[in-house]
Amino acid sequence: MLSSSTLSIPACTDVPRHLAVIMDGNGRWATKRFLPRTAGHVRGVQAVRRVVEACGKRGVEYLTLFAFSSENWRRPKEEVSLLMRLFIQTLEKEVGKLEQQGVRLRVVGDLEPFEPKLRDLIRLAEQRTEHNSALNLTIAANYGGRWDILQAMRRLLESRPDLAGTPQAIDEAMLADHLSMAYAPEPDLFIRTGGEQRISNFLVWQLAYTELYFSQDYWPDFGAKEIDAAFEWYKTRERRFGRTSAQVSGVV
Repeated sequence: MLSSSTLSIPACTDVPRHLAVIMDGNGRWATKRFLPRTAGHVRGVQAVRRVVEACGKRGVEYLTLFAFSSENWRRPKEEVSLLMRLFIQTLEKEVGKLEQQGVRLRVVGDLEPFEPKLRDLIRLAEQRTEHNSALNLTIAANYGGRWDILQAMRRLLESRPDLAGTPQAIDEAMLADHLSMAYAPEPDLFIRTGGEQRISNFLVWQLAYTELYFSQDYWPDFGAKEIDAAFEWYKTRERRFGRTSAQVSGVV
């Protein structure tokens, strides 16, 4: 894993290197328009296209989208079924475009509960785009931040069983190397749409020093203009990482 923000100070630029997004408000967008909630999810796919394109043009290197949490299985069965079908359809239709745009796609989360067809499509999509580097797009599906930390600890102990007898030897870097997104730097900016102000078990470990931006816009309404507004806000933030303002400005 790249250096943790609790151990070292990352470079800060006007455009976030890594943007993480909770795409919230699809159902409420549809309800407000007297449409079935599923219509909001369909429109949400269009917002994904817009945001991927906008991030690519603005120089974002890593974009992580929270598509389906481990808690979303609690939703009505009909809605969950629609989300799974939409995931399949999106992979079938969009991977070719991502490949042409130079986007590398990864999917992180516990994929075992998904049907075999979906798992196969995910694997093929990752293989087709693994040579790309213009933008690293990660979809978090059946993902939870606590699950991520737990599976990282399990994988660490599987690879280093000797640590079970010497837990004091375990450090942050060891565990971080086994997180599902060990290939990416920690997010610089987190956006949640839909008006809610919480991280909802998303990237619990990785968001320790991330700037948090909450938008009132529902996800289907999100696009380049809203991305630019978030980035303008991000540029105003003083990222201290434990230092004083004077140290950040170079006064001392």
